[in-house]
Formats: sequence, C-alpha cells, structure tokens
Amino acid sequence: MIELRNLKKRFVLNGSVKVVAHNINVVFPTGEAVGLLGRNGAGKSSLLGMISGRIAPDSGEILSSGTISWPVGFAGSFHNEMTGAQNTKFVARIYGADTDAMVDFVRDFAALGQHFHLPVRTYSSGMRSRLAFGISMALPFDTYLIDEVTATGDAAFTAKSSAILKDRLKVASAIIVSHSMHLLESMCTSGAVLDNGRLFFYARIQKAIEHHEYLMRGAMPPWMIPS
Repeated sequence: MIELRNLKKRFVLNGSVKVVAHNINVVFPTGEAVGLLGRNGAGKSSLLGMISGRIAPDSGEILSSGTISWPVGFAGSFHNEMTGAQNTKFVARIYGADTDAMVDFVRDFAALGQHFHLPVRTYSSGMRSRLAFGISMALPFDTYLIDEVTATGDAAFTAKSSAILKDRLKVASAIIVSHSMHLLESMCTSGAVLDNGRLFFYARIQKAIEHHEYLMRGAMPPWMIPS
C-alpha cells in the first residue's frame, strides 16, 4: 500500500509555475498494478520520482507498507567510469543482494555482450536502458515504479521486458506509466489520471483510460461536468 497525504509539488522554470501535485490524497492498493495516465508534461515522472524518494515534495506525506523500487529503468545514477558489471555489483552491495547471482542475471538479461565489462560512458542510450532494466528486475520489491521502460529497445527486448514484468507482478504491486493503452489494459487492474495537479483514481483501468482519452481530445469527461 502506498498512500499520498496532502501531497503538494510545483516547479518554477523561467518564471513559469508548473503544478505537479495540488493537495493529492490517494491510496494505491496492495497487490494491484495501477496505470498512471496524463497528458505530456502533466508530471507523471515527477510523481513517480516523489513516490520513490528521489524528488522531495513541497509538503505532504508519502506512506508505504512495503519496499518501493526506484523508477524501473532509471539510469541516471550510474557511475560512467565503472563498467556495467561493476555498477551491478555496487547496487547489489547497497541492497544486500548476492553480487555474483545479480551479475549473472543482469549479464544474461541485458544481453550487452562484451560491453557489460566496458565503462558505462561508452554505452548508447539503449544499452544504458537495458542495463538499468536488468538491474531493476534483479532485485525484489513490494512495489515497482515503471516509467515507459518496456518501450525501450528492439521488439525482442520489449517482449522479454513485458514478460518478466508480468512475472514480477504476480507477487508485487506496481505503478505503471505508459502511452500504450494496450499495455496498460493487459497489465493493470486500476488506473489514475494526473491532470493539472489533481489525481483521479479509478478501480477499473478502462475507466481511467476513458478519462484520459477525453483529456486528449481537449474535453472533460461527462461524469465530471456539473449538472
């Protein structure tokens, strides 16, 4: 379970104010995959960053009854001079995981070949994403935060990523950001829509998708129009 209490966050850029969270109060239930939708720039990635602890809210609380991953696939914290294998070992030690087992898993899953033993600064963006996703999946969490990660890579890697996510979600919760409605319908039970700092939670992912599609057409869902 993840609970957002009176969560507030805004960014100021070049004199413009962007509100990501305006007094949000929502509970993400245990044991469900929740699809997080919203227009480009709504702040979905920032909200995941706050839930993971990577971004501090302006005010409010984020409470959890279990462990939460960093946004799956996030590669911003790699040490560029270390190899993929060394970065993997470093993360394993932080989380108290078996370093040899984790290296074996990430090496096989990311399929980077000899690049796994080269400095990360030599990697393409796709290779960094493969490494990041492999490290993310090598560690067990109660809730996974997933931000468009399965869209990275070729078709074979996308299929492999989707398959392992589905396997992990048999015993874990998730909050998933994706522009693929098909992926959200196939992986999520419930959904939430972020719009102008407000978060609307729906027990059925189809209802959240319907809300999102109205927003994409520049319209308000009929159930939200005052009678």
